[in-house]
Amino acid sequence: MTRNRLIVSGLLLVALAFAGSPTVRAEEKLVPIEIKLPKPVFIGTPKNIPAGTTVEKPSGKLRAPFMAPEGTTNVAFKKPVTSSDPRPTIGDLDMIADGDKEATDGSFIELGQGLQWVQIDLQAPYNIHAIVVWHYHQDPRVYHDVVVQVADDADFITNVQTVFNNDPDNSAGLGIGKDREYFETFEGKLIETKGVKGRYVRLYSKGNTSNEQNHYIEVEVYGKPAK
Repeated sequence: MTRNRLIVSGLLLVALAFAGSPTVRAEEKLVPIEIKLPKPVFIGTPKNIPAGTTVEKPSGKLRAPFMAPEGTTNVAFKKPVTSSDPRPTIGDLDMIADGDKEATDGSFIELGQGLQWVQIDLQAPYNIHAIVVWHYHQDPRVYHDVVVQVADDADFITNVQTVFNNDPDNSAGLGIGKDREYFETFEGKLIETKGVKGRYVRLYSKGNTSNEQNHYIEVEVYGKPAK
């Protein structure tokens, strides 16, 4: 058998092996995921960009439907929440995953000044496709140093992955972020995470353009059990 025939035969054998391999699977079907939104409390889009921010200009349009593998759900609902500030000035930590996203008194928590974080234990590993956060949307303010990470352990030592970072000068000490700051709206901020695997989700912030406090109304994590 000539050298060329040997090469062709080898390629055919490789192709046949992969065709019968159980590890080769068709891509998961993507479907629009329903994200229930609260009522908007202000009309129009912000026109003034706050000084000292890198805020992205609002599009004035509603966000396009979020597409994810079929069966993706909010896996953060009613899951345990901890924080760098264990005693919020306003509200209780469990309000962050209680399903209430409305911009009303009694629907948000307030943490202290400086860099603070909240953390959700999903109680099992998930492939996470999106994280949606509502800080406070009674007015179009901008929160600073918003960093979102996913990890395998509660101390954020193992398999730590940063999925969003809009801290341009590393003032939070978590690396220089390339994402833009943004105005808070009733839609929340949707962060696509492309199936990143983890059990714990941690969100940082460091004050906002209205005051130096940190606030959260709700955090949702859309995923599927990790295989």
